[in-house]
This record gives sequence, C-alpha cells and structure tokens, in this order.
Amino acid sequence: METALDIAVTCVSVVVVGFYSWSLRAHFSSPQVPSGFKVISAFVTATTLYFLYLVWSVTQPVSAQIIGLGLEIVAAAMFWWAIAASRRARLRFAFDPDNPDSLVTTGPYRYVRHPFYTSYIVFWAGWAIATWTAWSILPVIAFIVIYVVAAKGEEKKFASTPLAAEYDAYRRRTGFLVPKLISA
Repeated sequence: METALDIAVTCVSVVVVGFYSWSLRAHFSSPQVPSGFKVISAFVTATTLYFLYLVWSVTQPVSAQIIGLGLEIVAAAMFWWAIAASRRARLRFAFDPDNPDSLVTTGPYRYVRHPFYTSYIVFWAGWAIATWTAWSILPVIAFIVIYVVAAKGEEKKFASTPLAAEYDAYRRRTGFLVPKLISA
C-alpha cells in the first residue's frame, strides 16, 4: 500500500505542478517576467524536488498520504475553477508592476479574492502533509508569505485604477484567501 500511495502522491503532485506550469504560458500574461515571479518559479522547482525526495525517502502514515492527496485534488479543482472564471481577463504574473485592468468576480472569485494563491497554498500544504515531516512545513510557510505579499501588492494597485470603487466593494464582501463566513 505504501508504494502505491507514494506513486499516487508523486503522480498527482507532478501533474498539479504541471498544471501550474502550463498556466504560465497559456493563461497568465505579462509584458515581461517580473523578478519576484522568477523567485517563485525557482522556489517551486526546489520545493518540488525536495518533496519528491521526502515522499520516497521517508515512511509516511497512510492517513497522511490520503489526506495530502485529497488536499492536492481540492487545490487542482480550485485552480481549474479559477482558470475557467478568469479566462477572458488575461491576468498577469505575480509581482507584475502594471496596474490591473479587469476585475473577476465570478466562479471562486465570488468567495475569495485570490483563488489561485489559495489553491497553491492548499496544494503545498497537502503535499507537505503527504510527506509527513516537520521540515516540509518551512517551504509551506515561505509560500504563504510569498503569496500573501503578492496578493497584498495586487490589491494595493487597484486603488490607483478606475476599478478602485468597484474593487473596494468587492473586497468588503469577499474573503482574502478564505471565504468570509459572515458578510459585512
């Protein structure tokens, strides 16, 4: 069972990282690749290799692998839901210095303002659980910091666009990375 779960975790994880890589060419677009985005890409590559090493070198509880796989699948579903909702918007890469020129409020954006970042965090947390080692928490914390910084920067840019008032109203009714439980 352990080997089968190791294979499942490996395959699902690599496929999801592949989805994210695909989106860089086929969904997101920026005039140039921001340096912050290059840092994220390098960190994704390093963390992927590290987590693959952990999956195959450390024995994990079956329950941790199943929970981790479940979270990865939820993250992939959220990712594709966000892709479908934002297809026409042509969103930019993380840390792009340009101001946004569109606002997406459908699909997962009805509940959270940054569903891509949420899906990435859920994915990395799932993979960390599947590796079942305390050391895997460090990259997840780093990803959370990176994605929160990117999201806060994107939100700040809306204030200087014609979308400022609309974004402010949207911000008040939706959650940042998790849905609001109580509407304000």
